[in-house]
Amino acid sequence: MAEALVKKNPGKILCEKCGSVILLENAAIWTEVPDGIYLPAMKTTDGEGAKGYEFWTVSDMFAFENVGFCNTVENIKYLACADCEIGPIGAHMLSDKKTFYVSPLRVKHDVPSDGTDTVDDAQPAPCAE
Repeated sequence: MAEALVKKNPGKILCEKCGSVILLENAAIWTEVPDGIYLPAMKTTDGEGAKGYEFWTVSDMFAFENVGFCNTVENIKYLACADCEIGPIGAHMLSDKKTFYVSPLRVKHDVPSDGTDTVDDAQPAPCAE
């Protein structure tokens, strides 16, 4: 029986506002969340929140290079950039102590030095309500 292919982030994951490193290369695993996770609107937009179904995940909060926690709403603690406080860029369910989710649509992806494709090239599916 073949093992499932684990897709890790090929380059650094950066704050889209200030460029701070959120996660280093190969620190996170691409994860699909069938029920989705609702993320409120970003601080800098007039838009509405949206439910995301694809995320970069880490199982240890110490895997982050630069992340802060902002509001907790209904058992969900939202993640933000620790330098510029933009967010939410992801979420952590308080009922699941080991999984932290970062939305690929709310961060930038550094291009790996070897020229391999990044998630930006793969065009992840847009968030849906």
